[in-house]
Amino acid sequence: MLSRVLVFFQFLFLALLFFPSKVSNFWGLVVFVIGFIIGIIAVNTHPKNNFNIRPDIKENCILITNGIYSYIRHPMYLSVILMGLGMAIFFNTFFKWIIFILLVLVMLVKMFYEEKLWSKNKCYKEYMKKTKRLIPFVF
Repeated sequence: MLSRVLVFFQFLFLALLFFPSKVSNFWGLVVFVIGFIIGIIAVNTHPKNNFNIRPDIKENCILITNGIYSYIRHPMYLSVILMGLGMAIFFNTFFKWIIFILLVLVMLVKMFYEEKLWSKNKCYKEYMKKTKRLIPFVF
């Protein structure tokens, strides 16, 4: 149930960030595109039917540790956060920044929840020692 709620709020906040308002900054588009590219790279690293938008671990799921996943454990979460940041920068309204902060909070809760589930896996514990969560070499 928690997984579905987290995914619901993730998409709600993304949709609210896309809702048109005044346009103010080209750099927001650049950040959005970078986030989108990271997401495409991450999805393409997964074998077919291995990717799950919910933080629940799918049955017969394979732990991916190559490609972008060799640097960070959650490139899809980074992708969503960067796309949201891009939209907040692009529209640059108080409302968009509040929605972006809410999106980041949901993504962090989702990330920690997923890691809690994965941490029962011995291979994941080893993987955690070699990688950072969202920002290579930092966090």
